[in-house]
Amino acid sequence: MRGGEGDRVRMVMNNLNWIIPLIIFLIISGVYLIPVRKVPFAQQYAKADPQKVQSLLFFREKYSPKRIEVDGAKWDYLAMGRGKEIILFLHGMTGSHEIWWQQMEALQNEYRMVSVTYPPLNSLEKMRTGIWAIMNLEKVDQFSIVGTSLGGYLAQYLVVRDPNHIRSAVFANTFPPNKIIAEKNKITGLALPLLPEWLVINFFRGSFKNSIYPTSGNDEFTLAFLNELSSIHMRKSHMLGRFHCVIEPFMTPDVQSLGIPVMIIESDNDPLIESTLREALRKTYSKASVYTFQHAGHFPYLNLAKEYTDALRTFFKNNLPETL
Repeated sequence: MRGGEGDRVRMVMNNLNWIIPLIIFLIISGVYLIPVRKVPFAQQYAKADPQKVQSLLFFREKYSPKRIEVDGAKWDYLAMGRGKEIILFLHGMTGSHEIWWQQMEALQNEYRMVSVTYPPLNSLEKMRTGIWAIMNLEKVDQFSIVGTSLGGYLAQYLVVRDPNHIRSAVFANTFPPNKIIAEKNKITGLALPLLPEWLVINFFRGSFKNSIYPTSGNDEFTLAFLNELSSIHMRKSHMLGRFHCVIEPFMTPDVQSLGIPVMIIESDNDPLIESTLREALRKTYSKASVYTFQHAGHFPYLNLAKEYTDALRTFFKNNLPETL
């Protein structure tokens, strides 16, 4: 090989040494930058019950969320209703302040209510700090809690930390502190920070379609609503923070000695809360009343809203003196 040809070969190889990594970097960056797919509202809700869709739109038009910033985190929340007793609604891993709109509309003449949307926070204590900032702003000192899934776990934590402020509690479609979730989701916990946002959101959307939808009785509204939420209120940062919260350990409260009435709401076919965890929750709060939905899935407050609201109304009327 002549000297000139050898120099050209070496030059090409040197260029490849940085061009190939650059190409790989651009490909990876391109994959990460793929946007989360958004579906127009009308298309999203095309198969859903029209009356339910109109009810949701009316609620959104009538009640606008408030916003507060706490330690750099922005919280959206709703405050509405009237009455002496206050109910705090806490959503799950997938949710927002408006996911409770059917319960809040039905109960607005009986109770004051606050419903929050969690910012991307990675500890239960940070969640608690934000919630208390909202409750202080709304001049609320004592309240009852309705929490579902992650929200039910957070509700238990609030009972531990603030028992003197909790009038009663509903732990719905949730679990007590345990090691099962962390052990079964080790790989998820390791992979989640590395995955692109669109892939994380698509994973949850796949769960909505393949798991949540069939166990809800193929409720089209539930599927549409959750898919819409995944475009508006769900980011990778939210899901990562909430994952850390659901595996954070704490000591369960002794609600019996604290004198705090508790109701457990569960579904017999909940695809996200396995029977072992449902049994553990009932054992942990052995004196709690238990309301079991039949074939309602993980979101009975969406697909069986009236029955869910009636269960809440009965519980609170039986356990809050001012409403007797």
